[in-house]
Amino acid sequence: MKHTVNRLIVLRPLWHAVTAMVLCCYAIAGQAADMNYADARWDPIHFKPAIDDATNEQCLSCHAEIISNRVKSESPAGVKAENAKAWYQTLDTYKGEQETFHRRHMVSPLANELMNLQCNFCHQGNDPREEAVVPPTSKPAAHTLRKTVNPEETCLRCHGQMNYKVMGLPKPWPEIRDGMNNNCLSCHVSFRTNRHQVTYLKADAIEKAAKDKGGDVCYGCHGGRAWYRIGYPYPRHEWKGMAPGTPDWAKDRPTESDERFRIEKK
Repeated sequence: MKHTVNRLIVLRPLWHAVTAMVLCCYAIAGQAADMNYADARWDPIHFKPAIDDATNEQCLSCHAEIISNRVKSESPAGVKAENAKAWYQTLDTYKGEQETFHRRHMVSPLANELMNLQCNFCHQGNDPREEAVVPPTSKPAAHTLRKTVNPEETCLRCHGQMNYKVMGLPKPWPEIRDGMNNNCLSCHVSFRTNRHQVTYLKADAIEKAAKDKGGDVCYGCHGGRAWYRIGYPYPRHEWKGMAPGTPDWAKDRPTESDERFRIEKK
């Protein structure tokens, strides 16, 4: 009996992985419609470890509406979308009509130019049990309690405040922007040059856009679209010419990006 239990413990993760791949293949082939909702929500692709390797094609084979759905052309009060501006349309870096949340992050011109977001960047699983681990355990749960997304590890990276004080700036960027010719690269051409080397961004495209279009491209993700009152504690990667020592504000900062977002060095 003991050997049987051990075999089950060993084979269970393998069975989940194989099942996930098979079900995903069927979904992509257009056969996901045969699966009922109750079964689909417990599909292994919604859990670790399968969710880590899920592709956009696999996710969108069932969740295509997040891309196909569009903003309503007219509000219930009769205001036409074409005659009103959403907050994000007021930014110089945004081009085009109003779009839904997911479309702005995945298929908008700016997203296609600078980002490489995958569904599982934000969505790391969706446990029907309110994302709470059952039974309770002292180990960290694979899901964030009662949230389908953990904003601290996702949204905050591009929607936090700019910590201008640790950058040595005298005032917030909007107040000194014109005095610095709206050019972040006047300093960052030689300072913290090891940046954006993560899978969810297009590093070369960001550098080019910053040179060609100015600081609004940089500020857009470093304070310009802040949803939160805090900033994200970005890793302090070593760069060429980096001064020795670590400032007090950076002593608790990591020196490498999160492992799941690192680009493998060739």
